[in-house]
Amino acid sequence: MSPLINQPLIFGLVGGLGLFLFGMKILSEGLQKIAGNRMRQILSALSNNRVIGTLVGIAVTAIIQSSSATTVMVVGFVNAGLLSLVQSIGIVLGANIGTTITAQLIAFKITKYALPAIGFGVGLKLFSKNKKQVYVGEIILGFGLLFFGLATMQQAFNPLKASEDFRHLFLMVGDYKLLGVLIGALLTIIVQSSSATIGITLALASTGLITFEASVALILGENIGTTITANVAAIGTNLAAKRTAFSHFLFNTLGVLYMLIFFPLFLKLISFITPGDADFIIQNQAQAQSFSAAIGDKPYIARHIANTHTLFNIINTIIFLPLIGVLAKLSTLVIRGEENLDTFQVKFIDDRVLNTPPVAIGQARRETKRMAQITLEMVQETNLFLEDGDFKRIRGLEQREELVDILQREILDFLVKLSQRSISTETSESIGSLMNMVNDLERIGDHCENLWALGIRKFEEKIIFSHLGDNEVASIAEKTLEFLRFVINAMEHQDKTIGPRSIEYEDAIDDLEESLRMNHIARLNTGECAVQPGLVFIDMLHSYEKIGDHTFNVSEAIIGQK
Repeated sequence: MSPLINQPLIFGLVGGLGLFLFGMKILSEGLQKIAGNRMRQILSALSNNRVIGTLVGIAVTAIIQSSSATTVMVVGFVNAGLLSLVQSIGIVLGANIGTTITAQLIAFKITKYALPAIGFGVGLKLFSKNKKQVYVGEIILGFGLLFFGLATMQQAFNPLKASEDFRHLFLMVGDYKLLGVLIGALLTIIVQSSSATIGITLALASTGLITFEASVALILGENIGTTITANVAAIGTNLAAKRTAFSHFLFNTLGVLYMLIFFPLFLKLISFITPGDADFIIQNQAQAQSFSAAIGDKPYIARHIANTHTLFNIINTIIFLPLIGVLAKLSTLVIRGEENLDTFQVKFIDDRVLNTPPVAIGQARRETKRMAQITLEMVQETNLFLEDGDFKRIRGLEQREELVDILQREILDFLVKLSQRSISTETSESIGSLMNMVNDLERIGDHCENLWALGIRKFEEKIIFSHLGDNEVASIAEKTLEFLRFVINAMEHQDKTIGPRSIEYEDAIDDLEESLRMNHIARLNTGECAVQPGLVFIDMLHSYEKIGDHTFNVSEAIIGQK
């Protein structure tokens, strides 16, 4: 079998890459669990200031350790209308710098600590009862697996040092920079992670299989390949989200093009700021022991590669930061069209943010608040319809009811998907509370539908309540609306002190329903009310009492009792 395709190489590469990617995933999840609230605070600091947007991109990507994940998340935010195109471009520029932290960490010679890190991380994750220690264990385990995967790939590549075919192949990459860029881009598209591709590049370079020039060409290609993930994620989104993804592709590709033009100068700059000769090869056992490496390895090249990745993205960001407006206009010219806004859909949740649970739960909460506001409008409109009998209101009520049903289905589906991710205990509890809120809000909508159906029946059958009966319906309607408005205001401000007041409202509505029902029975006995109007009247009271019950359930979910 050819040395290019021998079994140890394939097994070592596939297994090492798998460990590397799995380590990245566990590391990212652990970091997100510890820094979840900070991420929400960082994202809430967004403004139209492009420098702040770039800093936000750096910070978020440093937390989740993936520029692709940050960019996909930003595409989701733009699609939900939470970010403008200009804001999103600034964040994505910052994400390109943030992701270079991974390469800088990998460049440290700490591979020998991979197995102890795995052991210690597993110990904390499996045996610690403190959830923060469990998350720290996940971070340490992720680092251990990442470095063990890198070491496995390096060992797999070691036998190829003797292969002339392999050397010739990568000498071509050094000679033909565009070929190196193409290979780097394709490899990143295949493995869907620029960090993983840089890991492969580091493994090849450290074992002396490729030159520094070839590794720089591969890294430039990786910066193009990583933009494809966001463009794939933008399929099916609105125009602004597509333009955000295209802008990422545009400034990375333009950056690679001018770097290729100034390639020799760029290499000199990297060599100037990084100690040691990138292509220095360990020749004897004494040198190998000195560098804790093998004969034939390149001890300095890892830091050169990491600095190349970081410097390229810093330079690119500095150049394009003042040109964000131009990038936005270019992407608008390339991706043309007018936005067609459909109101019958979710606005704030997007499956693209599911891989970032702290952000996803924040978006689910925001969509639930929107659902609650629509439900409040339904109750208000229902009350007005029962007062004035204006049938023009029915169409709007039906549309709101349809939208509430859609939101319930979409939010619950989103929360179920989120619950299947690796999430913190706090996030898990929030998911349960939001599910209860969404279901109770939908039930309020159903009771509104019952009320306006009763109103239609009342007007069509010319059923007339007494003046006292109309006032009594209006009184329980107003009390129920007041309670719902109070609870939704508490939801907006995350006020968890509403328990005693909610109990007062709930008891008041129950007492009011019972007293009004008994009053009506008394009027039936004296002949003041007929039986048919009485049935409609009792059903109306019952529907309002049920709205009060579900509103009380929402208040319990807000304070964490459901």
